[in-house]
Amino acid sequence: MPTPDPIPPNTPISQANLPAPSASNEQMDGCDAAIVEQVRAGNVDAFRDLVGRHGRTVYNMAYRMTGNDHDAQDIVQETFMKAYQQLERFESRSSFGTWLHRIGINCALDALRLRKHHQKSSYSPDVDSSLTLEAVPSSDPAPDLLAHNAEIRKRVATAMDCLTPNERAAFVLRHFQDVPIREIGSALGLKDSATKVTIFRAVQKLRRLLDPVRGEL
Repeated sequence: MPTPDPIPPNTPISQANLPAPSASNEQMDGCDAAIVEQVRAGNVDAFRDLVGRHGRTVYNMAYRMTGNDHDAQDIVQETFMKAYQQLERFESRSSFGTWLHRIGINCALDALRLRKHHQKSSYSPDVDSSLTLEAVPSSDPAPDLLAHNAEIRKRVATAMDCLTPNERAAFVLRHFQDVPIREIGSALGLKDSATKVTIFRAVQKLRRLLDPVRGEL
């Protein structure tokens, strides 16, 4: 197959410009399978439909994993490029969304491990997560409240950065993405029991690190 440009370079990939899925999972799977067959038959442009249908989900996962919009966009680009390159391996009887999600998880894990290797951190968690402070009121918040919120987010970011890549990935996938234990373990190369231990260890670390500010969250 010719190599497509499913996502034009330098195109912002965010929740704002990716359409939200509107069909049921069963309908999505059926349509995905039909689109995949079109791409395999040589209709490269059809791959853009898959990007439009699943881009938001991949972006959300990548942002949760990395906490960084730039990294999340790079992961989306890499995920769809790898999916295209490996499309012949996809079995049509399976869920394309689940298959794509696994590729995205692995791309995000690679990014986390690379970041950890270079000891660089840029995590800035979503304000709607269960660990962060509630969203600042949009009606002219006081400067001291904004400063307070920024400090809390900074502490949460520091706590998240203390997790290993596997702990961070397992925690985000389970508690933010609601990914099944077995699927998380498959992505991380762990058995179910080890996956549960990894999630538990991440939760314990975060509780310990955030305990001093728990009343402020």
